[in-house]
Amino acid sequence: MQTSNPVFRNDPFSKAPVMGAAMTVSGAVWKTSFLLMLAVVSGSATWVLFASGRPLVIPFAVGASFLGFLMAIAISFKPTWAPAMAPVYALVEGVFLGGISAFMNQRYPGIALAAAGGTVATLAAMLFAYQSGLIRATDKFKRGVIAATIGIFIFYMAAMVLHWFGVKIPLINGSGLWSIGFSVFVVVIAALNLVLDFDQIEQGAQAGAPKYMEWYSAFGLMVTLVWLYIEILRLLAKLSDRR
Repeated sequence: MQTSNPVFRNDPFSKAPVMGAAMTVSGAVWKTSFLLMLAVVSGSATWVLFASGRPLVIPFAVGASFLGFLMAIAISFKPTWAPAMAPVYALVEGVFLGGISAFMNQRYPGIALAAAGGTVATLAAMLFAYQSGLIRATDKFKRGVIAATIGIFIFYMAAMVLHWFGVKIPLINGSGLWSIGFSVFVVVIAALNLVLDFDQIEQGAQAGAPKYMEWYSAFGLMVTLVWLYIEILRLLAKLSDRR
C-alpha cells in the first residue's frame, strides 16, 4: 500500500528483513512519544536562548532545518539507521521548531502554543477517526491524499525557486481569503497523511516487520507532525494578519 509520506513511499516494511523480535504498534507509539519529548526539550532550550537575546539563534535554527532534511533523506534510504539517527533527528528538528516558534511568537503572541495545541488535537482526532473507522485508508482515499501531497510539494518547490528570483506567491505569503483557504487545504492534507501513516504502521506490525522498524515508524510520524505544526503555524499567522 502507498502513502504520501516520503518516509514510507518505498514500502520499507515489506522490504525489511525479518530477524529477531517483530515490531508492534505499541512499540512504535512509545518511540514516537520519546522522539516528541526530545523535540520538546531541544525546542524549549532554543526558545529560551531566543528569549534571552542570544545572537544567531534564528540562523542556527534555519541551519538545523537543513540538517534535519538531510538526515531525513539518509534515514529514508537506510531504515536500519533509524534507531540511532531518529533521536538525533528529533533533537535537530526541535531546534528548528523552537527557533521558528519563538520568532513567530514574538510577532504574534500566543501563536506557538495555539499551533502546538492544534497539532496535538489534530493528531488525537485523526487517531480516533482511524481507530473508530470513521476514516478508512482505502486505495481511493490513499490515491487522493498522495496526489494532493505531491501537488503541494511541487507548488512549494516552484514557489521557492521563484522566490530566489524575487517573485513572491501571494497564495503562500499573503493573508487574503484565497491564501487562508490554501493554508486550510494544506493543513487538511497534512492531517490526512497521519491516517496513512497509522495504516502503514499497523500493516508493518501485522506483517511482523523487524523491531527497528518501530524507530523508523516513529521517525515517519515525526516528519508528518513537523509538517502539520508548521502549516498550522502559518495558517494562524495569516489569520492574525487579518485582524
